[in-house]
Amino acid sequence: METELIHIGFGNVLAVNHVIGIASPGSAPIKRQIQEGKSKGTAIDMTSGRKTKAVVFLDTGGVVLAAITPETIVGRVQAARTDAARSAVESDEA
Repeated sequence: METELIHIGFGNVLAVNHVIGIASPGSAPIKRQIQEGKSKGTAIDMTSGRKTKAVVFLDTGGVVLAAITPETIVGRVQAARTDAARSAVESDEA
């Protein structure tokens, strides 16, 4: 299985196959998850010093902070997963 990477802003990329959720950082439960991730060392700040606009949850237990909107990341994840599924179908047909 090939790992699909998506661009999440400012030269940072993320492996699509590890993404389990994407949220906006405004609510108290998400803020707690961010703080917990920072204290455990599982938070990865990919904002390049900019304001956090999205929080990406990974299947590894990690939390990624991104400076682009959740909607943009969702669109990129969906496009990557659609392309991966299309490639798998095409390779099965060959």
